[in-house]
Amino acid sequence: MSVSLRNVAKVASNTFLSRLLGFARDVILAHLFGAGMAADAFFVAQRLPNLFRRLFGEGAFSQAFVPVLGEYVQQRSPQETREFVADISGWLLLTLLIVTAAGVLGAGLLVYLLAPGFAADPAKYQLTVLLTRIVFPYLLLVSLVALSGGILNTYGHFQVPAFTPVFLNLGIIAAALFWAPHLAQPVIAVAWGMIFGGIAQLLFQIPALYRIGHLHWPRLRRGDPGVGRTLRLLGPAALGASAAQINLFINTVLASLVGANVVSYLYYSDRLVEFPLGVFGVALGTVVLPTLSRQSKTAEFPRTLDWALRWTWLIALPATIGLLVLGKPLLITLFRYGAYSAQDMEQSYLSLFGYGLGILPIIAARVLAPAFYARQNTQTPMRFGIISVAVNILISLLLAWPLHQLGLSLATSIAALANALLLARRLWREEIYRPAPGWRIFLVKTTCSAMALAIGLVLLRGATSDWLHWSAGARVAHLLLLIGGSVGFYLFLLWALRLPELRQLRRR
Repeated sequence: MSVSLRNVAKVASNTFLSRLLGFARDVILAHLFGAGMAADAFFVAQRLPNLFRRLFGEGAFSQAFVPVLGEYVQQRSPQETREFVADISGWLLLTLLIVTAAGVLGAGLLVYLLAPGFAADPAKYQLTVLLTRIVFPYLLLVSLVALSGGILNTYGHFQVPAFTPVFLNLGIIAAALFWAPHLAQPVIAVAWGMIFGGIAQLLFQIPALYRIGHLHWPRLRRGDPGVGRTLRLLGPAALGASAAQINLFINTVLASLVGANVVSYLYYSDRLVEFPLGVFGVALGTVVLPTLSRQSKTAEFPRTLDWALRWTWLIALPATIGLLVLGKPLLITLFRYGAYSAQDMEQSYLSLFGYGLGILPIIAARVLAPAFYARQNTQTPMRFGIISVAVNILISLLLAWPLHQLGLSLATSIAALANALLLARRLWREEIYRPAPGWRIFLVKTTCSAMALAIGLVLLRGATSDWLHWSAGARVAHLLLLIGGSVGFYLFLLWALRLPELRQLRRR
């Protein structure tokens, strides 16, 4: 097993810091805007560049670019590798400039397509269009950040890319605290804070790129076979990797139609679900992809994948239980201040419940898909991603109007489960992966431990009315005790059951 738990821990710890700042950012936004018009407008506006970010940036580009770059590093000269990086940078930058310009100019149409229900309220629609024009260039910045991060990860430098998202949250927080109070429409400052944070993200990675010899001027040279191969892989990878974002896009469209403030309810619950997805799912996927790329033709490949899947189950199962049982205390502790009401909390919990059920399949898909990308097969994840989008559309249309945000979030989780099962089935059929011995006893031990954890949390969490009446300090103290105690209890149960993975963690 050549996946380094240390590298996973480095990425996870930096991502954890970023997510904590993200929570601080969302607490401030909830305090300022609650679940009203300004919040809905900003959440829709920032979702547009985030959707295209998945198409051109982080997930898709890394999955197409990192395997090809890894091949260059191993099989080509340093000069050829530098030329490839300069060439791919130029073509990516040109594409991003065109898309960004089109997004800014066509913001009105994009908002109408994403949130058609906003058209019934001209003030809300115009504010969303304005915010979209401000934040859309973040797509260009974050995609260049993703390019830099892919280069650094390939060379084993995981910490700088993992720490980089901190600057986005700092930019938004600073704008919300120090600039927003001086504007007639405070949400405009928050939108500009997103741009300032993106600039800081890009600048932060420049010294690290310089140290490894990959700070290049972009160029548009034709003929590099690596560029052509990356671009051919990028299209299918973009469709496959963006399935989750496309599902969110569909949710946003329907949320704008089925009820007031549903967009905000989905956003606040999604932020909680993104914590385990971001801290562990991103960390594991970030480290596993370059490792699998190096091992694609070796016997280590299935063993690495098996290791990653076991850790996915080991972490995602208690994370799901924690969010479902402690969902209301979490929402109250983080957001129940200022404009965010108790009713907002109750409505947000409905979507949190639906999203929470998708934690395990979403992380599993982030581990299974790199098994295909590492072998430069982007077609299969693309096909399954399209199927998952179709599943989401069908279930969303069935459940959105009777169940509102609960139905939309359940549709997202069911679509993620379909995607993960299809990926796993194909790996099995093509005999790329076979579970290693010991899975049955592993599942029994971890499931029993998780069930005991769920019972303990239900008995100890207390009544929702108590959480609503406690002070902020009392809420935080109770929540930290519950989370810390549950983590310790879960680890103790696994240790008492002599789980091999826990002993491996202790050794490493």
